[in-house]
Amino acid sequence: MGRAYQNRKESMAKTAAAKTKVYSRYGREIYMCAKSGGTDPSANLTLRGLIDRAKKDQVPGHVIDKAIDKAKGGVGEDFQPALYEGIGPGGAMVLISALTDNSNRTFGEIRGVFSKCKAKLGSQGSVSHMFDHRAMFVFAGDDEEPVLEALMEADVDVNDIDSEDGMITVLCPPTDYFKAKTAVQELNPQVDFEVEEITYLPQTEHPLSGDDAAQFERFAGLLNDLEDVQHIYHNGVFE
Repeated sequence: MGRAYQNRKESMAKTAAAKTKVYSRYGREIYMCAKSGGTDPSANLTLRGLIDRAKKDQVPGHVIDKAIDKAKGGVGEDFQPALYEGIGPGGAMVLISALTDNSNRTFGEIRGVFSKCKAKLGSQGSVSHMFDHRAMFVFAGDDEEPVLEALMEADVDVNDIDSEDGMITVLCPPTDYFKAKTAVQELNPQVDFEVEEITYLPQTEHPLSGDDAAQFERFAGLLNDLEDVQHIYHNGVFE
């Protein structure tokens, strides 16, 4: 009974910590987006898209409202985006995006994780050229042809479109995010996006197994625990 309770308690704590990280990440992104582009989602399309994604990830309304209200106040932290890159345990390439109000602190914390996990923090451009920066949409569908036609009519530069297992995937430049999303929504007003995000996609895959896989998971977990880290991208494939 005692061990089962302790395991359940630890599991609940991990779940709570994961939720807190998601809320914090969205809160910071929404605050910065509203501060730089305006607090009205109908006028700030980037903010509107961010709020939509936050709601889909079950971020409570009060977290979203608090971030927007903070931006309206005009007083608060001034976060700057930063991208770090390197080689993780087992040789997988890693990109880490962050929002920071103290770049020296953030760099030191990330460098500490790399050092602790015997990974190699690289210079700017050392591995990022092996990732494609893309807007990505995934939604239900079997025929990509009408979708492609709608995207082309909307002057979207489609990098790739594919239909597999009843799902359509669209990739385009981040600058075409809203044009692409609007085109798909106009084609199918009932569309429910499984994925709608701007991401980094690896051009190659790197297998991870055994101790390498375990060390990489620990490495990613330690990075994710850092307050300033927003997203972790890598080309590792666990076997």
